[in-house]
Amino acid sequence: MPSSRRAIFMSSSDANHEDAPDLESAADGGNAVAARPPPSPRPAERVRVLLPLSLTIAAGLAVVLPATLPAPARIALFAVLLAIILWSTTSLDVAYVGLGAALLLLLTGVSPQERLFDSLASDVIWLMIGAFILGGAVEQSGLAMRLAQRVVERARTVRGLFWCLTAVLIPSSLFVPSVSGRAVIAIPIFRSISSITADPRITRALALLFPTVILVSTIGSLVGAGSHLVANQLLSQVTGRRLSFGEWVLYGMPFGVVASGAACAVILALFLDGERRGRCIRVPRRPRGSLSRSERITLAVGATMVVLWLSERWHGYESATVTLAGALALTAPGSALRWKEGVKAVDWNLLLFVGAALVLGGALIDTGASGWLFQALLRNSGIESARGHLFLVVAVGVMSLTSHLYLTSHVARTVALGPVLLQLAADRDLDPAAVIFIGTVGIDYCLTFPVSSKALLMFQGLDGETFRPADLLLLSAVMLPIHLASIAVFYFTYWRWMGLAP
Repeated sequence: MPSSRRAIFMSSSDANHEDAPDLESAADGGNAVAARPPPSPRPAERVRVLLPLSLTIAAGLAVVLPATLPAPARIALFAVLLAIILWSTTSLDVAYVGLGAALLLLLTGVSPQERLFDSLASDVIWLMIGAFILGGAVEQSGLAMRLAQRVVERARTVRGLFWCLTAVLIPSSLFVPSVSGRAVIAIPIFRSISSITADPRITRALALLFPTVILVSTIGSLVGAGSHLVANQLLSQVTGRRLSFGEWVLYGMPFGVVASGAACAVILALFLDGERRGRCIRVPRRPRGSLSRSERITLAVGATMVVLWLSERWHGYESATVTLAGALALTAPGSALRWKEGVKAVDWNLLLFVGAALVLGGALIDTGASGWLFQALLRNSGIESARGHLFLVVAVGVMSLTSHLYLTSHVARTVALGPVLLQLAADRDLDPAAVIFIGTVGIDYCLTFPVSSKALLMFQGLDGETFRPADLLLLSAVMLPIHLASIAVFYFTYWRWMGLAP
């Protein structure tokens, strides 16, 4: 058991021992125990209760004040603010909060009752279900570990090892539709390699490299995060246009490669000296053997799914249909997974969260609350007087890149920012697909604090040497301006050449 957990259990046991009544004094005078006053709430407990309560009251007053805002828009705005407050200040499950806020919209008549059920039955949900089953097959068959081992074995120095690991992690967003899921797969690889290096500083740098590359390469795939699917659905709801899987890879994968390469270079420069970077290292070669039956099936089905995803324009089958067919193939009798194993691989909590988020984001758009928010943003940010595309791109980049500081969930950030970004595109005659995509690039960035991402928390919480919060803060201080500059450069060069930006 980790030392931190032992400390928790020990302190809890001590507290119970101290609070227990003294049996001898109780026998002499039973009122001795009864006279003891009940323990008063700790300041931290009071803050945990009073902070969300006070913020909720403030949010309620704020949405009541503007007389120009219609009642449905006020309720929609309050529901979203309430969800954001509870997501940010309490330990309540994000799906529970999201469903509660969506139910508020349904009961007040702001959104039709069918909206929630339609969102849970949308192609977005089915796409995620199939992608989770594919990710489960990649993990349980051992295919991910085998492919990583073959690439890492080519490294001869610590620097080469870091670049090999980066190359392995980037394409994982194509097959595993969850940031935390990719982290789970990467942890055994990290443990194996850190045991070989036996250098605390190298291990610390590795602990930073894995989650950082996982996060900044997420933009490379439509199924890389649930927030991508929510953003794409909001885009479709407003404009009728939706980015296909192939378009998303075309626009996002090059950026993910560049951002991952920049992250690897920065980590090598900040946390390792020249001697350690050039230190020779030999990763033991494991007996390879032939691919198992489940590995061969997973590789064949996964590769076929990616090809069909990328060629959706030619064959006409939507990504969700292709994904569902692939999931059934992977869970067929005698295939890579049993059906029950495939079902267990699905993050049902995330699916409910995404369904509720679609209701919240749609309500902001339908009631006009997003337009009101956008006008307030214009009045207070200086964007209203700006006409140049460069300033607007930088403004969108700054808003989305810093959103992880006050919202720890990818999907929650998309719900809060997506409608406003689409309104910005309409008001400034920008391509809405380009604006929502840039916003998604920034939303995927969450490197400042460990609580900003489950992947960061998972690696920081491992036993043994790992990174400290100060290390992550230093890395983010360097990476954030690089990320912002990369967004601007891609917008005016590659994304324009590829037709995303006008």
